[in-house]
Amino acid sequence: MRCAITNLGGLATGDLAGPLREAEAILMEAGRISRIGPLDAATLESCDVVVDAGGTLAAPGLIDSHVHITFGDYTPRQRTVGFLESYLHGGVTTAITASEVHVPGRPKDPAGVKALALAAAACFRDYRPGGMRVHAGSVILEPGLTPADLQELAAAGIWLAKAGFGAFPTPFDYAPLMLAAREAGMITTMHTGGSSIPGSSGIWAEHVLASRPHVSFHVNGGPVAMPEPGFARLVAGSDIALQICTAGNLRTALLTARLLAEAGQLARLLIATDTPTGSGIMPLGMLYTISHLASLGGMAPEIAIAAATGNNARVYRLNSGVLAEGRDADVILLDACAGGACETPLAALRNGDIPAVGAVFSAGVPRFVGRSRNTPATMRNVRVVACRLPMDFSGAAH
Repeated sequence: MRCAITNLGGLATGDLAGPLREAEAILMEAGRISRIGPLDAATLESCDVVVDAGGTLAAPGLIDSHVHITFGDYTPRQRTVGFLESYLHGGVTTAITASEVHVPGRPKDPAGVKALALAAAACFRDYRPGGMRVHAGSVILEPGLTPADLQELAAAGIWLAKAGFGAFPTPFDYAPLMLAAREAGMITTMHTGGSSIPGSSGIWAEHVLASRPHVSFHVNGGPVAMPEPGFARLVAGSDIALQICTAGNLRTALLTARLLAEAGQLARLLIATDTPTGSGIMPLGMLYTISHLASLGGMAPEIAIAAATGNNARVYRLNSGVLAEGRDADVILLDACAGGACETPLAALRNGDIPAVGAVFSAGVPRFVGRSRNTPATMRNVRVVACRLPMDFSGAAH
């Protein structure tokens, strides 16, 4: 598909090095962004779909790097069908599994652990709920797994490994397998904070530093935070990415962001939701955390957007998350909500409001245009002005 977005009010790029950019239009072809800037009449005539952004702000599709998927678009924890498609209406175009730990009767023997990761990854290989890309299949590290097992999984396409729910005597015992997972080329992640399911234990800064994961999961608590001195230890004593989640401790989320900003290391800040868990389904969770950082933490909203997009993409080695030519064509259009106190989406975020989502594109395909079913309406009119396909992208049914 060839699709163009015109009449933009600017871009929040997702790139910390240049988080805001002026641009009139975006051209998307074969799932990638092919051009940012003015588009001539001939180019627009050649497009399958043209969307008039009405002066709204383009941003990369949000990347939720902590989603507890199982199989398909269903969560047994909340007994809900369709939650991933609903998250897409909150601007999330990519979800990354935090491990399939909530599968009922989850196996814990080495053969079962490997099978679970492989099956979950296969489930979402070609399945995109609502158009969302889901990276599934994170091997849960359990006693009995060997470095050879991890090499075998990596060769089969598993690139995520999770520490935190295994039956190890202490959290320090994860370190050898975490090192083996890194050596196999996997992105390693580690539960951080108090115990979140029966049988697991709290994991604090000293445990994380011993294992050196790529990502400290929900460092602000999932949902309970670790002792406060640990935050400064992780910032000063490592280069580990620190993920803050909506379903966690808000005070320590703001503390983490402040410590990283003071250290000049905001590239290590990741935003996610850690849902669906006991905290429930949060289709707007990413937007809420962005608004918390901007309104309560004093962070520029375009920087907070980058923490939810480009920062996640860099740590997880994704081609999405940044609005630039050659990157994946995952784009959302944001505006201030109709009837609100602010005139622009960035001002709304500074005010503590969520923005309205006026359209979502993933892999260069419009998933809806005009109205999200989960946010208020946009102030400006986002609409399809040309469609040469037998499809309706208007979102009128939402």
